[in-house]
Amino acid sequence: MKISIVKDKNQGGQLAYNFFKEELDRNSQAVFGLATGSTPLTTYEVLVRSDLDFSNSISINLDEYVGLAADHPQSYKHYMWKNLFQYKPFQHSYLPDGEAADEKSEISRYDSILEKNPIDLQLLGIGRNGHIGFNEPGTSFNLKTHKVELTESTIAANARFFDEVRDVPRYAYSMGIGSILKSKRIILEAFGASKAQAVKDMIEGPVSQQCPASALQTHSDVTVILDEAAAQKLNK
Repeated sequence: MKISIVKDKNQGGQLAYNFFKEELDRNSQAVFGLATGSTPLTTYEVLVRSDLDFSNSISINLDEYVGLAADHPQSYKHYMWKNLFQYKPFQHSYLPDGEAADEKSEISRYDSILEKNPIDLQLLGIGRNGHIGFNEPGTSFNLKTHKVELTESTIAANARFFDEVRDVPRYAYSMGIGSILKSKRIILEAFGASKAQAVKDMIEGPVSQQCPASALQTHSDVTVILDEAAAQKLNK
């Protein structure tokens, strides 16, 4: 792992932008794995202001809530349109279908998309319990796309986006850790003191299913972008 410590999330977003630019400079048809939540927002803001052209590129998102319509204001499809896609359209943008009638068919469909479109650059955040995507503690590192029952800590963390905690979906489709690790390059962003313990466990702890992000220690090309608060518990 390569560790970059920045002043704040704005500087972190600028640094992450450089990775997107490098990838497009190499290949205008690159495949980008994208994340949602509050962490990547500054990255998307920099991308929107830039002159980068993704019209020949493909995006594949990590996850989507089960049971939310695509036009629901808290669906990840709506999030991506609001924060990136309306300004920077891709040739194709893939997300899991939260309203899919057949769970097995949807999982198979998404695995097929990933097989046909190997990810060149994957953007990640990290949850307070060390999850990446919606791969919660205890998740096998070999899993591909799967349906996840969200933990209470993840539901509580996401409740701020909903009117009431009871409105937060209890399940999501997520790209599996096995799929994430197939990405050629990975960048993970973490900002704020609330992520400090998860960051320490990811980087300095053992490779363990109890910290799903620790699986990134086994990948050959990972850059972790941290602000000082998220990095405060690191020893090295």
